[in-house]
Amino acid sequence: MSDHAVDAAPDGAALMVKAESVHKSFGRVEVLKGIDLEVRPGEVMCVIGPSGSGKSTFLRCINHLEKIDAGRLWVNGHLMGYRQKGDKLYELRDKEVSAQRREIGMVFQRFNLFPHKTAMENVCEAPLRVRRLGRAKAREQAAALLERVGLADKMDTYPAQLSGGQQQRVAIARALAMEPRLMLFDEPTSALDPELVGEVLEVMKQLAVDGMTMIVVTHEIGFAREVGDSLVFMDGGVVVEKGAPREVLANPRHARTQDFLSKVL
Repeated sequence: MSDHAVDAAPDGAALMVKAESVHKSFGRVEVLKGIDLEVRPGEVMCVIGPSGSGKSTFLRCINHLEKIDAGRLWVNGHLMGYRQKGDKLYELRDKEVSAQRREIGMVFQRFNLFPHKTAMENVCEAPLRVRRLGRAKAREQAAALLERVGLADKMDTYPAQLSGGQQQRVAIARALAMEPRLMLFDEPTSALDPELVGEVLEVMKQLAVDGMTMIVVTHEIGFAREVGDSLVFMDGGVVVEKGAPREVLANPRHARTQDFLSKVL
């Protein structure tokens, strides 16, 4: 990784995320083959595409859960996971990467809640340990967030006693507890029973209304059409097509996009 750039993204102040020629391989398999994308503050970008197209890997690269092999990724104007001196990149220490990650909330396909902690305790955990909030303040904030996701009556309930949709809403509240500037959603509804999908999408719609910057990897085409500001179709580790959701869905330009949409619409 030795191409030239500086720590601050070019015109990066105006962007929440800037990806420049991002490459990622696992062994000999090249999963991302040069991704260029820009996400503005307050934008909801939805990413669709077949399994294995690199969508989830790209999301994990944004918060440096996966280290990129080439290219650059900036979040909120800062180079993610690296410091630049001259034309060389130096990887940041774990502690510095953790500090960068605080600005980024992530919601996974599987809810990853602590099974031995109540909804309230799950949401309090990171603010107590990472943000060093006082217990009373952390509980007050957690209560407000659980109310925001429609779970005010489930604060003392353990994950095993919650439906999948409720667990995912706790996971969203937990991510919001770190007061992120950016939220990443990795197929947040794909593990849910169909009748529980709507309650999670409703919470995400409200986040969009509230101005949260979001990148959503999803199969929910209706959500992308209704809530997304931009729609990205990925396949084979590249961005095949990008544009306004209604435009891409109604008039896809590329044969590959047309083929994919003919199967899912």
